[in-house]
Amino acid sequence: MSDKWNNKENLPSRHVSVGAKSAPHRSYYYAMGMSEEEIYQPLVGVVTTWNEAAPCNIALARQAQAAKRGVKDHDGSPREFTTITVTDGIAMGHAGMKASLVSREVIADSVELTVRGHCYDALVGLAGCDKSLPGVMMSMARLNVPSVFMYGGSILPGQFKGKDVTVQDVFEAVGAHAAGNMSDDDLHELECVACPSAGSCGGQFTANTMACVSEAIGLALPGSAGAPAPYESRDEYAYHSGRVVMELLKTQLRPRDILTRKAFENAATVVAASGGSTNAGLHLPALAAECGIEFDLHDVAEIFRRTPYIADLKPGGRYVAKDMYAIGGVPILMKALLDGGFLHGDCITVTGKTIAENLADVTFPTDQDVIRTCEAPLSPTGGVVGLRGNLAPEGALVKVAGMKEQQFTGPARCFDCEEDAFKAVEQRNYKEGEVLVIRYEGPKGGPGMREMLATTAALYGQGAGDKVALITDGRFSGATRGFCIGHVGPEAAVGGPIGLLKDGDMISIDAVAGTISVDLSDEELAARKADWKPRETEYQSGTIWKYAQTVGSAEKGALTHPGGKAETHIYADI
Repeated sequence: MSDKWNNKENLPSRHVSVGAKSAPHRSYYYAMGMSEEEIYQPLVGVVTTWNEAAPCNIALARQAQAAKRGVKDHDGSPREFTTITVTDGIAMGHAGMKASLVSREVIADSVELTVRGHCYDALVGLAGCDKSLPGVMMSMARLNVPSVFMYGGSILPGQFKGKDVTVQDVFEAVGAHAAGNMSDDDLHELECVACPSAGSCGGQFTANTMACVSEAIGLALPGSAGAPAPYESRDEYAYHSGRVVMELLKTQLRPRDILTRKAFENAATVVAASGGSTNAGLHLPALAAECGIEFDLHDVAEIFRRTPYIADLKPGGRYVAKDMYAIGGVPILMKALLDGGFLHGDCITVTGKTIAENLADVTFPTDQDVIRTCEAPLSPTGGVVGLRGNLAPEGALVKVAGMKEQQFTGPARCFDCEEDAFKAVEQRNYKEGEVLVIRYEGPKGGPGMREMLATTAALYGQGAGDKVALITDGRFSGATRGFCIGHVGPEAAVGGPIGLLKDGDMISIDAVAGTISVDLSDEELAARKADWKPRETEYQSGTIWKYAQTVGSAEKGALTHPGGKAETHIYADI
């Protein structure tokens, strides 16, 4: 047997591999062709969200094999398993989107149960779609076994009429087509070329935003988030992720040693600086809660407000993930922020080194305009802004990256579900200057807190992206642009002010001051609340019903359990 692991007394896998009582368990491993030595080595879970649902996931199985080789070559026994994803690009714009955020919890729960049930000692996790990245990272924090996360990589940009395009362009083309500004043939050509390879959406949408987070927060190897999915270099990063997790087993450097309050501040800084997805305002609080750290939407928004926006990435900017990779990837963005004094350089990472040590040999390239320095930003404050006021006492988020006007006042036009709003937009049944309100789409009310990309993209495609505002207690896609405010809380389903609005109420939004308010007195809001009655959804059984019973507020990350602060034991210590 390997002399490097002659004592497993502190590893969870001792329960299924050591001593006479484990003979039945070992018989199962022999059945799978494992040797006595392999059974006695640390058992390392290698989880992916591989499936044939979308290009985001299709390359993950290949990368998992490389991660397994990294584990195997360094005296570990990799045990591969998979979990689900719901792919937002396909779930978008219909009832399927109610499953998206729910899938984050199912992913985290299923990884937890697999590791608990089989007593794995460590974890390498590979993910591609929007919710699978935070879901896998949440499970790592929850279990607290030595872990390395790796992004599956972005899609290559499509080419349409000589320009780089992404799936966002297709969603916006639907609005242009409906408005008579795009022909059937052009729409068909665009849909055929927009997504030319495996990988996740190429702009700074939720997947790439959370991929940047994985490096910034210290759970992923430096540079691993950058290479597009088809690139062979991804296999090398996967191999080294497997190697590094074996090092972490020896040193017992665990996720919660890495995921400190300062690490979450670094993650929020990178989101803001890259003009990232508003969904980070949901996922960072959820990941923090798994560690027992209080880091809510307002904490995220405070960092957004003081961080310069320096990465010129779609949807607000000009470039895609492949372009950032070509100049050096996420480490270049982090180097600019560290040099500017916006990152905590002393945070430890999975390399065993600090952020500052990881970036010590990185040189910021001056012959490019994808990423600016902090001294010459695209704008002095972050690409995402937090709002608060009598319409959103628990807060709201707006992505301002690329927006010219950051104030808007207009009368409310209320819709109680996304379908009604999309129908009105499709028929151009709205007026310039209105604030479209989509409510009862929050975590409980949806249930599931849907994204509204179909509606916002249709508005943009019709040329109305800056002529109306849109607010919702649901979410927006990372690909959304225009004056769109999401995460409004408390949500309508629990009697929040957004559920008390009537058509014509005057709403004022100021992304510079960070306010969102309705021109109603406290007395009027209280009177309307007294008349308000809760609604029942159409989901009275099944997973989505179960989610609605336990999910908390968006302000705290829409978590479905009490989190680390309520723990009396941690799995890794069994």
